Amino acid sequence: MSVLYSAVQSYMNVLSNTATLELNRNNVEVLEEQLRQTRDRFNVGEVTRTDVAQAEARLAGARSQVSVAESALRTSIGTYRQNIGVEPRQLAPGRPLDRYVPANLDAAIAIGLQEHPQILSALHAVDAAEAQVKVYEGVLYPTVSLSGSVNQRYDQQIANSNAVVAAIVGRVTIPLYQGGQEYAQIRQAKETVGQTRIQADQVRDQVRAQVVDFWGRLEAAKAQVIAAQAQVQANEVALNGVREEARVGQRTTLDVLNAQQELLNARVNLITAQRDRVIYSYGVVQAIGRLTARYTAVPVAIYSAKTHSDQVKDLWYGVRSPDGR
Repeated sequence: MSVLYSAVQSYMNVLSNTATLELNRNNVEVLEEQLRQTRDRFNVGEVTRTDVAQAEARLAGARSQVSVAESALRTSIGTYRQNIGVEPRQLAPGRPLDRYVPANLDAAIAIGLQEHPQILSALHAVDAAEAQVKVYEGVLYPTVSLSGSVNQRYDQQIANSNAVVAAIVGRVTIPLYQGGQEYAQIRQAKETVGQTRIQADQVRDQVRAQVVDFWGRLEAAKAQVIAAQAQVQANEVALNGVREEARVGQRTTLDVLNAQQELLNARVNLITAQRDRVIYSYGVVQAIGRLTARYTAVPVAIYSAKTHSDQVKDLWYGVRSPDGR
């Protein structure tokens, strides 16, 4: 599950960082045009040298942000290569895994507590610890053994002289006192059972906390997407209005630059929210224990320990593994 979740994070980070880089590059182009217009207006006396300096400062800052975005994209590509195994090429848009997300939080918690592999593993550990107690208790039980023998003896000195001796011996062994080691082992095994039960409860609490955590993040990401979309639309209208007002002298160059920056920030926030929306939907599925290749029908060969064991359990010789190595 953690492998698939890391792959999803790597995939979405490459997509979001690529989109962020394109936004920053486009912002540089817009600010270059803004700077050109500001210089033209300065040459005819419509604005001051301060307006030109402000435009130049914003352009320098935008170019710096492009470098930061390029660095972030290289990092995400490296992580993608590490988790996926290939370089990213023409990635499709990421989509949330909503079809596997439970209808509500209570259902998600119930599924997680019932199906999560960590909980099942902890419960198997409790069963194994209880079985170990019975093993140690068996040492104190009586042991019954039965043996038989038949011997035939021939006398070489006396003709036709032989003897047959048969014996059946039954033995019952009852342990009385052996230094107390067995009793100590039983007590220790019972304490181990208690420990594994506590650990199982801790795993249940951890799974519950993870489900609640990712569910809350997913709900927040959904709200952030809606809010960011509204913010982008409002900033686009505001930027167009500020530009028109600046043409008639009612707004300054700084107002235009601030509106452009706010629109860029809103678009970046929208990209981040959309990325989180996808990642946290996978996070919920992982938290309930269903982010597996088998459950999500990932087109890969599913490893089966039983199949692997069946392929080699009856071999009398040979050192090759089932895959031919």
